[in-house]
Amino acid sequence: MAIRLVLPALICVGAVYGVMYYAAKVQARKDSFTKDELRVIRESPDVMYVTQEIDSLDHIILRKESTELPQAALKGDDYKLLVKKMLVTIQDPSQDGVGLAAPQVGLNRRIAVVQRFDKEGEPFEVYANVRIERLFGDEVDSPEGCLSYPPFSGIVPRRDSVIVSYSDPTSGEKVLESVGGYTAIIFQHECDHLDGHLYIDKADTVFVNPAWESERTSFNYDKPAWLSEINI
Repeated sequence: MAIRLVLPALICVGAVYGVMYYAAKVQARKDSFTKDELRVIRESPDVMYVTQEIDSLDHIILRKESTELPQAALKGDDYKLLVKKMLVTIQDPSQDGVGLAAPQVGLNRRIAVVQRFDKEGEPFEVYANVRIERLFGDEVDSPEGCLSYPPFSGIVPRRDSVIVSYSDPTSGEKVLESVGGYTAIIFQHECDHLDGHLYIDKADTVFVNPAWESERTSFNYDKPAWLSEINI
């Protein structure tokens, strides 16, 4: 009789610990990058491969909504390495852009690089968990291109002012900032990426940009074979 009572109790205890172990693993995944994300971050060269809309696997990444990173990940060395590589990538002559979103380097995370034309020295800055909170101001016709959809350009209706939110990398607190002018348009373009959209979805017209097409002939944009093994 005693044995019959003890065994169910042991089974229940084991089940509880099993649930707790699984919950801890799930939480750990939320608090850090996944194994495949870490591979992209660590194995990519300083100038990272930029995902292309015409590539079937890249298309899936570009069209998927990105998720936020918790504060624990923002304080880690891998996030710092990703930031460094994204900054190098966007400023490399082969890309020479004004903004870059994490899906464009293979990661569905809400991280974006934006060139701040509204600040002295026009620096490139990185924003984690960035979102557009509000659009306001005048509607403007914005000439745009995308590193993930070369060599096309388009005219996109945008607002000339936005309120953006993002995580302070030190405190983790939510920051709200009002941005205007060309920088506001860049924020809109990059946040579209983080929501799984490209500018071509909103453009009034899209056309081949001959000058950009000519510039790209000087560089190699081949996709590394190992990236096809990644499951983001």
